[in-house]
Amino acid sequence: MQKKLIFSLLFIPFINFNALAVNTSGDTAFINQLAYNMDVDSLVSRWYNKQMSPGNDTTFVVEDFIDSLYIPDYPDSVYKARLAQLPTVFDMSYNPIIRNYIHMYTHKRRDMVERMLGLSDYYFPIFEEILDANAMPLELKYLPVIESALNPNAVSRTGASGIWQFMYYTGKMYKLEINSYVDERRDPIKSSYAAVAFMKDLYDIYQDWTLVIAAYNCGPGNVNKAIRRSGGKHDYWEIYYYLPRETRGYVPAFIAANYVMNYYGEHNLTPKKSELPILCDTVVVKNRMHLEQISHVMNIPVSEIRNLNPQYRRDIVPGQGKSYVLRFPYNQTTRFIELQDSIIAYNDSIYFNPEAISKAPEYNTYSSGPPTKDHRKLTYTVKSGDNLGFIANWYGVNVADLRNWNNIYRNTIRGGQKLAVYVHKNKVASCETIDDMTFEQKQARIGKSTVAKAMEAPETTTTGEFEYYTVRRGDTLWDIAKQYPGVTDTDIMRWNGMSNGRNISIGQQLKIKVKG
Repeated sequence: MQKKLIFSLLFIPFINFNALAVNTSGDTAFINQLAYNMDVDSLVSRWYNKQMSPGNDTTFVVEDFIDSLYIPDYPDSVYKARLAQLPTVFDMSYNPIIRNYIHMYTHKRRDMVERMLGLSDYYFPIFEEILDANAMPLELKYLPVIESALNPNAVSRTGASGIWQFMYYTGKMYKLEINSYVDERRDPIKSSYAAVAFMKDLYDIYQDWTLVIAAYNCGPGNVNKAIRRSGGKHDYWEIYYYLPRETRGYVPAFIAANYVMNYYGEHNLTPKKSELPILCDTVVVKNRMHLEQISHVMNIPVSEIRNLNPQYRRDIVPGQGKSYVLRFPYNQTTRFIELQDSIIAYNDSIYFNPEAISKAPEYNTYSSGPPTKDHRKLTYTVKSGDNLGFIANWYGVNVADLRNWNNIYRNTIRGGQKLAVYVHKNKVASCETIDDMTFEQKQARIGKSTVAKAMEAPETTTTGEFEYYTVRRGDTLWDIAKQYPGVTDTDIMRWNGMSNGRNISIGQQLKIKVKG
């Protein structure tokens, strides 16, 4: 093994960075390009803590130290030559706009690029297989890099969703299922087929792949307008300034993504290992199940199942006779098939209430029939001074039921109106005479003190510091308040717990405080 030059910790502060910079690819801007402005002291401190851990050697490798800090930049000629070497059908142009995007990826968004490099081991084989099967340029696999940063759950501010960033109607147009449970825009496989179909249609229009990806971003309508405004030119860079501002950066970002994903090593970018398994397999299910059921029975973290199946937006596979696909690590598919019945049965009453699909009102609340077979219908004719509260009390029913049985909105009833009242068969004998009783008899029947009828002169009853006023036809709170010096309609509402002064009814008793 080739020996490396090793220094002790004591020599670190004395490294001549300027000399090192001159010796590294001729780049004289080394100090200015130190990653994230990290200074030597903080690096030494982290190194020291790490090196003093058990099992670590206390020596320091200068090459590792340099590589961890150095972010190289290259002359334009180098970038141009590297892009020209890429085996692509695209015109890999190079200009200051593209250089800025390369600089963004290699300097400002290093962490994001390193995460995407790790994810590419999982996603790129999926994209490449589908692109190759359709005779499409394989470099289109880099489109999701700039669309979603390889995040299948990405949602744009305009509502585009998934790893290929489909809008709702475009996704529907290309046969992606989108509903409350499933969003196939987030399915890396199905959305890739849809994206390929979309781009093939765009290529049939433009016969130019650069214009295809521009139209993928802003729609063919905007590209067509840019072509017309440019005088009929079909070169992307000639219609550049006629395109929407966002799309102007789209193609340069795509070219920069091609560069970075191929030459990341030259910029000291290191792929971050992804938790997604490289080898996966799929199973087809027709039963409804929750991802947590699968997780508990198979002892797989639910986050792993969710990451492999991002299309199930509520962690539920709808099933119900329709086939759906679940993706697993390749060594788990056989276990799932063996345990499928146990998974479906696991806490099924908790995850899915079997009674919910057959729920109905406990009893019929409309006049088309009795609440139960043990109830009988009686008819009551509304008299002057009646209100729904009185009638409900006389028959021993709820006001809400009385309204529902008779399709009454709020509490409005009128004299002579016929009301259906349903009472239990055991109470029919005692209730069927209520319609013929006087107001006093009906009140006495339920143990209430007799009050005057609504059409008679208003009656007040004094109890301690309050009087009770019986509402007559035509009364308003303002009229009633005028009869009591120093009392306002607001006072009456407060004393009677009312939120709306217009909701008073004939025969209602209002509590009014007696003043001095």
